[in-house]
Amino acid sequence: MLEVSGLHAFYGKSHILHGVHFSVGEGEIVSLLGRNGVGRSTAIKAVMGQVSARGSVRWRGEELLGKKPFEIARRGLGYVPEDRAIFQDLTVRQNLMLGVKSAKANGNWTMEDMFDLFPCLKERIDILAGVLSGGEQQMLTLCRTLMGDPQLIMIDEPTEGLAPKIVEQVAVFLDQVKQRGISILLVEQKLAIALDISQRLYVMGHGRIVFEGTPQEFGNDAALRKEWLEV
Repeated sequence: MLEVSGLHAFYGKSHILHGVHFSVGEGEIVSLLGRNGVGRSTAIKAVMGQVSARGSVRWRGEELLGKKPFEIARRGLGYVPEDRAIFQDLTVRQNLMLGVKSAKANGNWTMEDMFDLFPCLKERIDILAGVLSGGEQQMLTLCRTLMGDPQLIMIDEPTEGLAPKIVEQVAVFLDQVKQRGISILLVEQKLAIALDISQRLYVMGHGRIVFEGTPQEFGNDAALRKEWLEV
C-alpha cells in the first residue's frame, strides 16, 4: 500500500531525515521505533505532506510528494498526531463529525462503532472536548480519524502519558482496527506494545533506518535494543 524510499525531510535549513525507507502492506501493523528526536514523527508528517521533503512516497503506486495534506487524506490515509489536535471548543459529537471526509461516502465506520470501541465517549457525546481527560482526548482523536474511513492510519505515540488502563484500551483499539482490514503505521516508544501487535518493525536512529525486521528478531537482539532504544 505505502512505499517510502530515499526520503529526506527538512525544517528550514535543518536536514532531519536522510534517505529513510519503509513500507506498509495490506492489513499490516508496522511500528516505527526509536528514541525521541530521531525523526519518527517527521517521517509520517512527510508522508502527509506537512513538511518539506524529497524522495518518494508512493501510495498504491501513486506518488504523493508534492500533494497537499487534504489531497493525501482523501486518498485513504489517516493521521493521528502526537498532540491529538482536537477542537477543544467543540463537543465530542462535533469533533467526530468533522472527521467525515464526504457526506456522500458510505464509510465503514459509524458513530455507533466509535461508542462500541470507547463507551465513555457516548457518555460525553455533547460535552466540550476541552474538558475531557488526556486519555479520553486520545480516544476521541483516534475515533475522529476512523470516521474518515481510512485504508491506512498512521498514529504518533498514542500511549504517551496515558495511565496503564487506558494504554490497554488503546492496544485493544489497534487490534480491532486491524481486524477491520485497516493497515496501521505506529510510531511508538513502548517496546512491549510494538513487539506484541506488529508484524514488522523499523528502528530509526539519527534520521536513518538502522533496523528492519520482525518483532522476534528485534526482541532477541539485546545489543541492538540497548544501542537504539534503551536509555
